[in-house]
Amino acid sequence: MADKHKNQPEPRLEQQRRVIPDGYRQGIITAITVLLSFSLAFFKFWGFEAPGQWGPRSIVAAVTLVVAVVLQIVALVRSLRIEDNDPKEYRKTVIWFCASAVVLLVGLSIAVVVFALAQ
Repeated sequence: MADKHKNQPEPRLEQQRRVIPDGYRQGIITAITVLLSFSLAFFKFWGFEAPGQWGPRSIVAAVTLVVAVVLQIVALVRSLRIEDNDPKEYRKTVIWFCASAVVLLVGLSIAVVVFALAQ
């Protein structure tokens, strides 16, 4: 019985351990940092330098932008982990990044509407 299991070929390590292709991690890290830089620069301008009064709509926009920044930071931390070489983990990181981009788009839209209504 024991000899039966010895004769079976073991799966190759290359087949078991798939990694993402070269350049994917660097690309997503770059994309996240570019979007994070834009988000922080926009929030600085819109929240602290743009003219106008703060109201309930402005607070909703600001909270949405902060949530987007937090999601981007989570995606960045995930992308810097060793585990992100695994395609499953990499896909989760991409989902976090896409979610942050959608939330940022919503926050920007709210900010544009608030700014337009203030004029």
